[in-house]
Amino acid sequence: MIYFYKLLVIIHIFSAIMGMGPGFILTRIVKSADTMTKVKHAFAIRRDLHILVMIGGTLLLLTGLLMGALHPYLFRMGWYVTSIVLFFVGLAMGPLVLSPRSKPIKALLESYDGEEIPDEYIKLSKELFRYERLENFIFILIIALMVLKPF
Repeated sequence: MIYFYKLLVIIHIFSAIMGMGPGFILTRIVKSADTMTKVKHAFAIRRDLHILVMIGGTLLLLTGLLMGALHPYLFRMGWYVTSIVLFFVGLAMGPLVLSPRSKPIKALLESYDGEEIPDEYIKLSKELFRYERLENFIFILIIALMVLKPF
């Protein structure tokens, strides 16, 4: 049983690297684009990286809950419960906050013809990136809680 738990910890750590690592750079990839062709390409790269984020995030959740099932005392630890709650908040931000702000950008990218980045894109992307930074901060808090176990 202890070996299975250690295996879960290893999978959990690699899932964090695979799932959260790319998530921290998704905004930066697009911010460096200075033409619409580059913006479109950057969003295509983001889409591909997001697959890793989803796989890693799913494995994070599953392994974290399995570790709690193997050691139920974890559900009485403040850092563990807070991490799970924050993870669900971050997870919910995808469909509830980020997706509605991404759709107008995607529509603009599909319909816009030209190289100059329009003001509408700049306005829409600033709002999206603000929420992405908030989500990244939530995930940094989760990592800190996992490492430090402060309460």
